[in-house]
Amino acid sequence: MHSQNQYGAAEGTGVDRQPIVAAAGEFLVSPFASGLLEVTEKAAGARPGLLLVEDDQDLSVMLTGLLTGEGYDVVTASDGQRALQLAVGGDFAVVLLDRGLPFVDGLEVLVRLRRRGWTTPVLVLSAYGAPPDRVAGLDAGAEDYLTKPFDVDELLARLRALQRRHRDEAVLLPVAGGLLDVAGRRVLPDDGSEPVNLSARESKLLEVLARRPGQVFLRADLRSRVFGDAEGDNIVDTYVHYLRRKLGRPVIRTVHSVGYQAGVVRPERR
Repeated sequence: MHSQNQYGAAEGTGVDRQPIVAAAGEFLVSPFASGLLEVTEKAAGARPGLLLVEDDQDLSVMLTGLLTGEGYDVVTASDGQRALQLAVGGDFAVVLLDRGLPFVDGLEVLVRLRRRGWTTPVLVLSAYGAPPDRVAGLDAGAEDYLTKPFDVDELLARLRALQRRHRDEAVLLPVAGGLLDVAGRRVLPDDGSEPVNLSARESKLLEVLARRPGQVFLRADLRSRVFGDAEGDNIVDTYVHYLRRKLGRPVIRTVHSVGYQAGVVRPERR
């Protein structure tokens, strides 16, 4: 959809902001009041997949550069037919979808995907901003709707919020080497081998880490969340050892002198 973009400048100019990117292996850490430490996903090496569906070439290029700089692995489509193909065959954390697309309208794309049981969160980005238009987008299956022109920081914040909500509700969580089946307390390996069964505490520990892949947890915080009244933080180290023995060392990452973080989930090749 052709429209002007609000970056504090007209479309076609550079984005006047510099995302903070850590060097390889470096952590960006900020303390939370609860004792939880947040590390940005790009600093930890994870790059969540994002499908960008936009027929305005200039806007698509601008958004691709912006989102790549923010740590996303961006795949683009310029028409509705291609969007359907990529969405069904890809593994995306979130989708940014325009409405006025060639061949298949954006909302029709969304309706078809939802009918197939496709659950990836979608943010519709469109020049159609009247209340009936927003209602139509949400009723078609979008989790969020943002009108053009838009503010960059608001767009990025909405994308982060979508991913957080999706992870909080998911019953299958990506982990290094496979998927954690929360209800079944097992990991389904990427290579198609037999599922790996977990104990209740092993599954809960891995779930806590996998639901917040961009965060580092203090050992004391993990103890209180997973092991209740257990004395001493060593119980966390013991169960990390159990999980690594079953699933491989990369499943949980040690941040020395701080705590633990979910291991990096490698995106599928597209």
